[in-house]
Amino acid sequence: MLDNIGQLVTCDPELGDGPLGIRTNVALAIEGGAVAAIADAGKAAGDRNVDVAGRAVIPGFVDSHTHLVFAGDRADEFAARMAGRRYEAGGIRATTAATRNATDKELRELALRRRLRARRDGITHEEIKSGYGLDVETESRSCRVAAGLTDDVTFLGAHVVPEEFAGRTDDYVELVRGPMLDACRPHARWIDAFCEDGAFDREQCRAVLEAGRAAGLGLRLHANQLTEGPGVQLAVEMDAASADHCTYLSAADVEALAGGSTVATFLPATDFATREQYPNARRVIDAGARVALATNTNPGSSYTTSMSFVIALAVRDLYMTAEEALLAATAGGAAALRRDDIGRLTPGCRGDIAVLDAPSYAHIPYRPGESLTCMTVVGGEVEWLDPVTGPGSDL
Repeated sequence: MLDNIGQLVTCDPELGDGPLGIRTNVALAIEGGAVAAIADAGKAAGDRNVDVAGRAVIPGFVDSHTHLVFAGDRADEFAARMAGRRYEAGGIRATTAATRNATDKELRELALRRRLRARRDGITHEEIKSGYGLDVETESRSCRVAAGLTDDVTFLGAHVVPEEFAGRTDDYVELVRGPMLDACRPHARWIDAFCEDGAFDREQCRAVLEAGRAAGLGLRLHANQLTEGPGVQLAVEMDAASADHCTYLSAADVEALAGGSTVATFLPATDFATREQYPNARRVIDAGARVALATNTNPGSSYTTSMSFVIALAVRDLYMTAEEALLAATAGGAAALRRDDIGRLTPGCRGDIAVLDAPSYAHIPYRPGESLTCMTVVGGEVEWLDPVTGPGSDL
């Protein structure tokens, strides 16, 4: 039981005020790992009561686009980019050798460290992609490692073409949609592809996604990161759960998103790290499309696990309100994963919670560069408690 909550964000407008369903001065009961009830502060009892002393409580962030499983370092590439070199999709290959050479134990330990940092920022659920092995063995190992950390694993063999297949992209696509898919399918829920110059074209991505769908996997797509390419409209046409990046959007792309069920997932930390233009999320929201925010944690173009940072960027540079950004990072992320059990604090949903050392969710973009999460609860169990600012601490 969390008691004396100053502001509770439920992300269910039927439970409170506005689109965020805000309640004030309440208690939140968790039973069996799920939200059980919302009651007036001080009027509910439980076996384990935590007085949050007027702090704000929000649903745990749902990070619907990450690449937590990788080895190696690309800090030099980032420094060169900041010195003027433009981002190119092919930089992904720089991580491949290190990932192939890492053991399962090493990959798991590295991914666990990244997940711990994410927990400290209030992220309670991640989608995790493969995509840095680019051969059957390492892609399968990556998916298996990811499956030990989440039930939203994405097979991304079609990330880029590995060096050994240079000049033979169609041959690599056949490997991805055949033996590689067969090896990764037991560990994955989703399949993804990178539809971009320097990666895969429209028909190659279509072939990969069709094979994944035939194998029982849901569809996702990296789309329109570097150009106004065909990715977004392909994602909508194929009813992919999410089109991710959406940095360069034509009027037709926005119209397609508004008319379909595909969620537009923005990754502004990537645009920050690559010095690409920021997408105009305002256009997409005003058109009526559903949107999400995600970190895109990866070694080359977004080495951050901070959803708070992503929200601050979205409010400042994507023209989103603080309310819209928080909704996109919680219920929006859940929608991008086609889940209704996370991203909200309503009875029956999983007890995934972030307690903020602040009186309101608006402090997240108001105080950029800070992680205000002082307690993170996953499935009703505390996974992170700040010893200084957390509930019960003596400041």
